[in-house]
Amino acid sequence: MSEVIANEKIDSEKLKTAQAIISDLQAELKQYINQGSGPFLAAIYNEKGEMVAKTANSVINEKCSNNHAEMNVIKAAEKTLETYDLSPYNLSLYVTSEPCMMCLGAIMWSGIKAVYYGVPSKRVEKITGFDEGFKPDWFAEFKKRGICVYGNICQEQGEKVLADYVNAGNKVYKPER
Repeated sequence: MSEVIANEKIDSEKLKTAQAIISDLQAELKQYINQGSGPFLAAIYNEKGEMVAKTANSVINEKCSNNHAEMNVIKAAEKTLETYDLSPYNLSLYVTSEPCMMCLGAIMWSGIKAVYYGVPSKRVEKITGFDEGFKPDWFAEFKKRGICVYGNICQEQGEKVLADYVNAGNKVYKPER
């Protein structure tokens, strides 16, 4: 079992909330996979603990390489709140796996204030073969920008979902190199 990591002193209340939400996302992800979604699910919550948006990865079923769960949920939150700037809302993103390079940019520019994730990129890559991208010291870069990050939450549960996805013969998209 991996230890939870963070770019701030770990707050037990934040961690407890994140564990409950990410565990629920991991459990719910199986339903999304059965409906044709990719093996990642993300949700955005406001500071009152109310869900603003939740979406899965839809790259394969919508034939768009940008449709990662994080990208989809940010778009959904912006639509719900009728804004391109989420920063006034003090929102937190919860995602079943560590955001890839593309999603990190979207998170940073969206105004999200906190990121909580499950399976770390190295494990996602090992299990699925998906290239997570080059992410130099992103924890520190997010901290500089006032974005809190906690990772490796419910990691084992998430790894099982990813392994089940791959073992069932589901497609993991990868551009040809």
